[in-house]
Amino acid sequence: MPTVHANGIDIYYEVQGEGEPIVLIPYLAADQQCYAFQVQDYAKHFKCFTVDLRGAVRSSKPSGTYTTELFADDVAAFMQAAGVERAHVAGLSLGAATGMWLAAKYPTRVKSLSLHSPWPKTDPFLRVVVEGWRIMAQGLGSITDLVIKGLFPWCLTPELYDSHPEVVESLAQFVRGRPMPPVDAFFRQSNAVLDHDVQSKLHSIHAPTLITFGRRDMVTSTRFADPLKNGITNSEVVVFDGCAHAPIYEKVNEFNKRTLAFLKHQSD
Repeated sequence: MPTVHANGIDIYYEVQGEGEPIVLIPYLAADQQCYAFQVQDYAKHFKCFTVDLRGAVRSSKPSGTYTTELFADDVAAFMQAAGVERAHVAGLSLGAATGMWLAAKYPTRVKSLSLHSPWPKTDPFLRVVVEGWRIMAQGLGSITDLVIKGLFPWCLTPELYDSHPEVVESLAQFVRGRPMPPVDAFFRQSNAVLDHDVQSKLHSIHAPTLITFGRRDMVTSTRFADPLKNGITNSEVVVFDGCAHAPIYEKVNEFNKRTLAFLKHQSD
């Protein structure tokens, strides 16, 4: 299993495909397999590096304070250690928050930036949602159960539960089949979400940037579209209808087609 030592921790990663490199940064509580539905298409055109963040399953889970800026430092150090000089960078939710810091602090590392379900600074509503997840994690004592019972209802639409329960169940089975971090590591990762604030650094992002949202998302809704579009000069916004926080699962084909078009346009 490939692991590099970078920024003082061990970082697990996997590589699939050939072409220009793309680094995919996972979301809260997830490991690098969370982009399986995207990598199956992306790898036909790009060399996909998927990583486990600090506190995730196969990477180190040291004590201390985690921040989205620290995650970005980790990813930059990972790229250096893995010999990835410059790459397209993509992430959803926490992965997008990390990606913004990466592009702002290490601009020469980022060829293009894809921000899915992003937010520039945690607001009171998002804080209440994440604090609720932390309470559930403590009570359930299982991040697997938290993801299925606590996060899924925010990530998927009610219509998907009603019309395609088999899809929801297949996603639940996928989660049950993946290793999950311990509760204490989830708390450290979620603290980074609560403290996230990259608003003042958006002007430092110069890479071509795609910003996407799910129309039905409440967690990181289109309320964040204007601050991000206005803050990141070379950016465009796309909204996917009929999905919530996780278009990567609810609108796989549409999501992959649109995001691949952007990535190909930014390729040499």
